[in-house]
Amino acid sequence: MDFIDKIRELAARIPNQVEHIQTEEATKNALVLPFITALGYNVFDPTEVVPEFTADVGTKKGEKVDYAILMNGKPIILFECKWCGSDLEKEHASQLYRYFSVTDGRFGVLTNGIIYRFYSDLEKQNKMDDKPFFEFNMLDIDESLVEELKKFTKSSFNLDSILTTASELKYTKEIKRIIEEQTRDPSDEFVKFFASQVYSGRMTQPVREQFYQITKKALKQFINDKINERLKYALVEERVISEGEMIRNEPIEQIIIEKQPGEEIKTTEEEYEGYYIVKTILRSFIDPKRVTIRDVKSYCNVLLDNNNRKPICRLYFNTTQKYLGLFDKNKNERSVPINYIDDIFKYSDDLKCIVEYYDENFPAQEIQGFRGTNVSSFELRGVKYEVDSWRNLLLKVCEIMQTSHKDEFEQVLSLTGRKRPYFTKNPDELRSSERIKGTDIYVEINLSANTIVKLSKNIIILFGYNEEDLSVEIK
Repeated sequence: MDFIDKIRELAARIPNQVEHIQTEEATKNALVLPFITALGYNVFDPTEVVPEFTADVGTKKGEKVDYAILMNGKPIILFECKWCGSDLEKEHASQLYRYFSVTDGRFGVLTNGIIYRFYSDLEKQNKMDDKPFFEFNMLDIDESLVEELKKFTKSSFNLDSILTTASELKYTKEIKRIIEEQTRDPSDEFVKFFASQVYSGRMTQPVREQFYQITKKALKQFINDKINERLKYALVEERVISEGEMIRNEPIEQIIIEKQPGEEIKTTEEEYEGYYIVKTILRSFIDPKRVTIRDVKSYCNVLLDNNNRKPICRLYFNTTQKYLGLFDKNKNERSVPINYIDDIFKYSDDLKCIVEYYDENFPAQEIQGFRGTNVSSFELRGVKYEVDSWRNLLLKVCEIMQTSHKDEFEQVLSLTGRKRPYFTKNPDELRSSERIKGTDIYVEINLSANTIVKLSKNIIILFGYNEEDLSVEIK
């Protein structure tokens, strides 16, 4: 399993665990030790990982740090752990600070099992910096940071290499923080800098106030334009159909603007941006071609299968305060205020839940007839396979994909249902499981016929097939 997959697997468990974790010790056992294990260190080997590592500080004897990772008998990373409900903004790394100066370790980690803050002595040797140079959030994984985290794994650890990039990481983080603050509330110096580039008149107080608003608006528009551009490229991408076959551009947007008679409707960039974010959230869950947008005067509808009976959400972006309309299974809508477009990501679970509900209760036309039927065979890219049950259809599709794509097969672990995964290495997480031949991965088999067909299509899509490549024959 790739390192990023190990991290994703750990992250997927956290939401179900935190409500049962009430102590610091439970946080260590359930969250921190699995994280250290994912880094490649053997937590059961005292020559690699030492709990309650003694670090005498001056006249204080027997001072202990929660964990020390050793290499060649010397500590390289120290961990100080807090309860998972702790706010690290309010927690001080004072203990870690003391331990750091009396050990050989060059890295200290303050964590609540969810957020990991990495410290070093970049500013003054053997004295831990006040601010971390690197932070990793398990519930908000930034894939660009995974490679930095990977440098701390046992197989990749190189002190000089990490220290070389640590300064850059630290100061890049601080500069990004400053940019964020200036975008939110530009300082006089910041406003003056931009105004001086475009305005040659005298910088009076009224002019300064005017340019404060102009600068703030320009920064926001610039960032939104960049996000919108990136999302468009993410949704219209080059797709490899199969090895040795031509790569082609395959557009996957389907945008339908609903205009009422005599009504002038213009879909704004912010509405498109919100729509693209919804597609991005759902693209690993369903075929993104099924997500469409219909604009009316007061809001934008984001729909499943271009069906007004299957609203995914509504975007109310025409007022100063923006709202996101979310639906439950009874089509009841609740509107939640959002300050930034990308706040939509916070409601990913709500969006996935309503889509799964529609698929289970109002299946798309292509899988509508499978409920209450028996399967006799299926075809995958023209090759026919005889099966005697829906369960065996799913297992056979998994077996074919595993045989053809051994190195990438663990991608199926990313396919999850509303409440539990479809695939896991821990069968206890499933209601009724069966191990996939040739792997240590288990699949949920207690599923309806419609769900099995939908899941099978999503599986093949993961490996570069088209949904239409799989067809099912019923008795």
